[in-house]
Amino acid sequence: MGKKYDLTILQMNDSHAYLDLHDEYFWKDGEQTYRKVGGYGRITAYLDKVREENPGSVIALDNGDTIHGTYPVVKSKGEVMIPILNRMGFDAWTAHWDFAYGPEHLLDFAEKLDYPLLAINCYYEEDDELVFEPYKVVKKKGIKVGLIGVAATIVDKTMPDHFNEDIYFTLGSEELPNYIQELKEKRDVDLIVVFAHLGYPQELKLAKEVDGIDVFVSGHTHNRLYEPVEVNDTIVMQSGCHGSFMGRLDLEIEEGDIKGHKHELVEISESIEPDREVQEMVDEAKNPHKEILDEVVGKTEIGLARDRVMETTMDNLLLKAMIDVSEADMAFSNGWRYGSPIPPGKITAEDLWKIIPVNPPVSKCEITGQGLWDMMEKDLELTFSKNSYNQMGGYVKRCYGINVYFKVENPKGKRIQEFFVGEERLDKDKTYEASFVTTQGVPAEYGKNRRALDIHAVEALKRYVEKNSPVKPELQGTIVPI
Repeated sequence: MGKKYDLTILQMNDSHAYLDLHDEYFWKDGEQTYRKVGGYGRITAYLDKVREENPGSVIALDNGDTIHGTYPVVKSKGEVMIPILNRMGFDAWTAHWDFAYGPEHLLDFAEKLDYPLLAINCYYEEDDELVFEPYKVVKKKGIKVGLIGVAATIVDKTMPDHFNEDIYFTLGSEELPNYIQELKEKRDVDLIVVFAHLGYPQELKLAKEVDGIDVFVSGHTHNRLYEPVEVNDTIVMQSGCHGSFMGRLDLEIEEGDIKGHKHELVEISESIEPDREVQEMVDEAKNPHKEILDEVVGKTEIGLARDRVMETTMDNLLLKAMIDVSEADMAFSNGWRYGSPIPPGKITAEDLWKIIPVNPPVSKCEITGQGLWDMMEKDLELTFSKNSYNQMGGYVKRCYGINVYFKVENPKGKRIQEFFVGEERLDKDKTYEASFVTTQGVPAEYGKNRRALDIHAVEALKRYVEKNSPVKPELQGTIVPI
């Protein structure tokens, strides 16, 4: 007989409102392959299966990026998710893109769930009081577990302003030791489980610096950890994105201490029979938009994915569409990680909405060569900072019409070696026209004469694909580490 485990922790992170079965990419022999995975109906079926096998000993956590990312969910500001999430029955969650509809909306939304949103690092500007509860204590098979949530610290630093109206965020590193002490000394818990949306590098650093964490359930950076890592006696796990995977950690506990563990990154495969009740809710959320989303707008000759740090085929399609409608010299968008891949073949309207679900207007500005250089240096620091707490991506800012060659290992502000616009070396005194989407594409401190065009991103994509189908937005070597 195998070992009997006393406690099971299940993780869903960065599901980005992927309601149903979708394509996901995998690597095999250096090539990218695709298969259908995910959907909340299948995730619910898996949750129920594990709960039935381990009655009274399962903790299910959601690291956030849950109620934003697909057309039906964004159109309802997440409201269609409420019955689905309550049926799934997590023990707690935290947040990042969930602030996209504004903090007041998220507060109202969270009140409608049967489990709490936890965040030790989100405060009201007016009085420095916590916006959400910091922790929750659960008891499973006689084991008392303190669950501590940490929201994304970048919400008030790199996200659009409406995400953080009247609130602010800390890293949570100063607060965390105090809450661990409180839970152990005043609430008499046996185990401390921290779940966060800071990013894998940041959370590894935090786990190394803060004693007393038994399990760290990591989020934000879409890492597929097929094995957990151990740092400072802390087990750290993260479980991909889009609801394509669930993380499972089984713990063997003796006298309040972890004596053994077993981990699995579970692929939510198409073969899993979805929970009928949740699948009906999913269908009900999708059906009103079916005619719009099922429209075939063209074809792609290559797979479109957000699968690389420097540059991706999916973003090159978006950027080419922006240049096409703006007639600018170059285009910039944020280094988003979310967006399930589009395999070679047809492109539907739903695919376009998954590329950029916020659907902002395409904008233009005038920016000097010096401004371009400074903007890209700052972005490289936000992505590759030696201090992982200062890493605030996303991936590298997506660019088209420029070429940057840089040294990853160089210090802040000293990474760029060569910078070209088209075929000419960057002129720092020259003014260029740039197209962008959102302030994450070209932040407010760069450029002048900023103006939104009378076309939004999804429509720009649709026009470009229809005009140029089949598209083939191959990698150009836009951002190159040397």
